Amino acid sequence: MTTSNLDITILGSGTSTGIPVVGCDCTVCRSTDPRNKRTRCSALISYAGHNILIDTSTDLRLQALREDIRHIDAVLYTHSHADHLHGIDDLRGFNLRSKEPIPLYGSARTLERVRDNFNYIFDDIENPGYIPRLALHPVATSFKLFGLNILPIPLMHGRMPVTGYRLGNFAYLTDCNEIPDSSFALLTDLDLLVLDGLRFKPHNTHFNIPQAIAIAEKIGARKTLLTHLSHEVDHPRHDPQLPQDINFAYDGQRLSLPKPDPNGANLF
Repeated sequence: MTTSNLDITILGSGTSTGIPVVGCDCTVCRSTDPRNKRTRCSALISYAGHNILIDTSTDLRLQALREDIRHIDAVLYTHSHADHLHGIDDLRGFNLRSKEPIPLYGSARTLERVRDNFNYIFDDIENPGYIPRLALHPVATSFKLFGLNILPIPLMHGRMPVTGYRLGNFAYLTDCNEIPDSSFALLTDLDLLVLDGLRFKPHNTHFNIPQAIAIAEKIGARKTLLTHLSHEVDHPRHDPQLPQDINFAYDGQRLSLPKPDPNGANLF
């Protein structure tokens, strides 16, 4: 991949349990296909020499070692559930390299939960020991990072407001079962959409796969990847059954999009 492009790596494509699920002997959990080995949901966006992480998953350390990630320049948080947040302590390894605090972006509600859940990081404690150095930046509207405009996308995860993100012609919408009408207007003309699609059976806080397909077709991105997958999804068996230009994501998957035009509409 080149720094002239917007490069996306699917760090984790799995639901909160990870796949294989502890103690499960189902076909998918026993599968030897690497696409059925799923760490907790996360993605990395690389742009102009910078790395932007979406969520600090429970498996962040393993993901960073697997993908040889040497620096993290910012983190975008979708929400504060454990599988998307509780790898936060592993950011300290990146502090050792950069010697600078890492900025964290998310809704005010999400960052308040981050501060409350990990107060040892943010409170002024004497002799705190080896902790991450992080800076909280609540966002609600479009903002710029490293020359790239980033647009928060309001979503609903059951009754919980969560945040998706659009970066250029790429959008990442995980952990949701409702997209407000006003948010659809922010999702036009996408080259790539990564969308929650938990399983085939209905769920009360996630899109199931038939719902995700319908949403993907409504948005009309040129390519859609379904993520946050449970062990109901057998990649080699079920992926060929999906509509054209819709696929299941898998850990380590890499995609590259043309560099966003700084004067173009794809920067909002």
